[in-house]
Amino acid sequence: MSAGKDQPNLNTVVVSSSNDDETAHGPGRLGVNLATSQCQLEAVKRLHNSLDPERDYLERSACQTAAGRALWNHVIHDPLAEIFAGDVFLRGLQEKVRRDQEKNARETAGVMMAVRTLWFDARLAEALARFDSASTDHQVVLLGAGMDARAYRLRSLNDCAVFEVDSAKALHFKEAILQAMVDAGEPLPHLEAKSIHRVRADIASENWFSRLTAAGFEVHLPTVWILEGFLYYLQEASAKETLKCITQNSMSETVMLADFMNESSTHLAHELKTHFYFHSDWPEDLLPMLGFSQVKVSQIGDPDANFGLINDELNLFHQMRRVSRHVKADVNGKPYMRLFLVESWAHR
Repeated sequence: MSAGKDQPNLNTVVVSSSNDDETAHGPGRLGVNLATSQCQLEAVKRLHNSLDPERDYLERSACQTAAGRALWNHVIHDPLAEIFAGDVFLRGLQEKVRRDQEKNARETAGVMMAVRTLWFDARLAEALARFDSASTDHQVVLLGAGMDARAYRLRSLNDCAVFEVDSAKALHFKEAILQAMVDAGEPLPHLEAKSIHRVRADIASENWFSRLTAAGFEVHLPTVWILEGFLYYLQEASAKETLKCITQNSMSETVMLADFMNESSTHLAHELKTHFYFHSDWPEDLLPMLGFSQVKVSQIGDPDANFGLINDELNLFHQMRRVSRHVKADVNGKPYMRLFLVESWAHR
C-alpha cells in the first residue's frame, strides 16, 4: 500500500498538525489524558485487546514503544503515539512514571525511549541535509517499522519517499487502527513525507528486498535506513544477512541508523515478555566486516544522545558511560545492560 500527498486516502485525510518545531525540547509534563485520548475509541480498544501476549509479542512490543513516545510527547510530538499504544500500555507506563516520581528516582520510566527516538530523528535530519544537493529525491526505509509515525510528524521528510517494511500482520494491525480512526470521524494527521509505501514482508524469512523494489525503492537514490528497535529481534544469521543486503544494494549515498543491544541486555526479554536474540558489544568492529564504514557509536546520555533529558550525573546511564565497555558487570556482579546508538555509512 502506498500513498502520496495528493492522494486523499487512508494516509492523507485532514491536516491537523500541532507541532511547530519538531526539535523543540522542553521540560514539559509527562502524562496522557486517557479520558480524552483517541485510544479510548471502542474499535481501537477492540483491536488492542485482540493481541495475544505470546503469539503477537512483536506487535505488543511496537505498542509499548508507542506508549513511551506518548508519555514523552512534549519532546517527541507524535500525533499517533497514543492511539498506536493503546489504553493498557499507556496506563501501565503511566503507573511506572508515577512510582518513579514518588520515589524521586534518578531515571524516569520511558526516558531511554524518548532519547532513542530523538537521536534517530536528529541523525535522520542531519543525514538528509548532508546528501548531495544535486539530488532532490531521497528515500527513507524503516525496517521493522512497527508503530512508527515519522512520515506523519517530521518535516525533514518533505522530499522523501518513505518505505515502511514489516510483516503483513504488523502492517495490517497498524492500518486497522488508522482505519478505525477514520471510521470514527477522527482526522488523521497530515502526511509530512512526499509519499509512504507499506511493504509487507517477513524480514527473517522472506525476500523482503525484492518486495521493497517492487514497491518503488530505487537503489541509485540517496537513502537513509532506519533500524530502530529491530535488529535484536532477529537471529544472528538473519540480522547479519539483513545488514549485508543493505550494503550490497547501495549504489548511492547510504546512511544506516540502528540501535544494538549488548549481550547482557538480551536477558531483559523475559521481564519485557518478548524475545531478543541478536546482540553486539562492539558494533564498530562488526559493521565494517559487513560493508559499512565511518561507524559512530553513542550511548544514552552522551552529548549527542541526551537532549537535556538526562541531567543527573548519578543517573544509571551516566554511570555506564564512565565504565569501559570491556567491563561486563558492576562491583556487585550486576551486568551492565547497554544500548548502542549507531550511525554508519555503506561503502560505495
